[in-house]
Amino acid sequence: MADVLVVAEAADGKLKKTTHSAVTFARQAAAALGGTYSILVIGDALGDAAAEAATLGAAKVLVAQASSLKDYVAERYVPTVAAAAKGTANADPRTSATYAVVVGTASAYGKDLLPRVAARLSAGFASDISELLPEGGKLKYKRPMYAGNAYGVCTVSTPVQVVSVRQSAFAAAEPTGSTSPIEQVAVVPPSAAAERVEFVSFDQVKSERPELTEAKVVVSGGRALKERFNEVLDPLADVLGAAVGASRAACDAGYAASDLQVGQTGKVVAPSLYIAVGISGAIQHLAGMKGSKVIVAINKDADAPIFQVADYGLVADLFATVPELAKQIQAARS
Repeated sequence: MADVLVVAEAADGKLKKTTHSAVTFARQAAAALGGTYSILVIGDALGDAAAEAATLGAAKVLVAQASSLKDYVAERYVPTVAAAAKGTANADPRTSATYAVVVGTASAYGKDLLPRVAARLSAGFASDISELLPEGGKLKYKRPMYAGNAYGVCTVSTPVQVVSVRQSAFAAAEPTGSTSPIEQVAVVPPSAAAERVEFVSFDQVKSERPELTEAKVVVSGGRALKERFNEVLDPLADVLGAAVGASRAACDAGYAASDLQVGQTGKVVAPSLYIAVGISGAIQHLAGMKGSKVIVAINKDADAPIFQVADYGLVADLFATVPELAKQIQAARS
């Protein structure tokens, strides 16, 4: 019997949807190991985040809250996460527990934090997992390689295993209808060296659109849109309530902001609907979106690779087709 600890990701006092994918993995892993899973929420002003985490079926929710953790700095978070994983951060040692698996989502947060936690715990680290393969009470992890063109299966032999999961590969966990107990845990002070790391600022792009990695609908554009990128895509995204994405070529050319990039070196998305406009379908881009439930491609090149993964394809001039599509959707809805 072994237990699993989910390291939640919170922002502005609320739980981010990325955490729900890690909880789905934790449910599977705990069932395979014959144990339970808990959720660690770390930061400042975590009331709403902890309350949401408590609806996800965990054995308990651990809350590490302090004003010193208001702004995320990995060096300040790692000691507390590692102590919680070992059970030594609990206010009451009699209720402590050691977790065999520590898991988070392979978001920017998870990619920065979890490898450091693994180092602190002297634990093996399996990153960007797309599938859990339980076997004989042990865990095997499937992960994509070579831009998703091949998959590898690995095991971790250390007593504690640290895992990051690909958000697009694990469905978001739904509330269970019950409420987990919430337990406060002590915040472990950082080392003298970590104290020298100073948070300066976080420049976040504010948008009324859904966040790209959490949107149910994504409209992405390629280099073919040129300077008319926003002119063509924005009306369609507006009528669908969608997030806007872009290929690396469009970002490199300056037609779209770099934070909109979808692909191997950008963001990985798996919305219910992904509309690729003027995107050829290079393997680097496909690696970031081929987990989408429904893929629609619009391209004047009938031989574009994007059509090989698309559920629906339209060979047409995007400058004429996309505005008309937005117009017809608006008319149908009104």
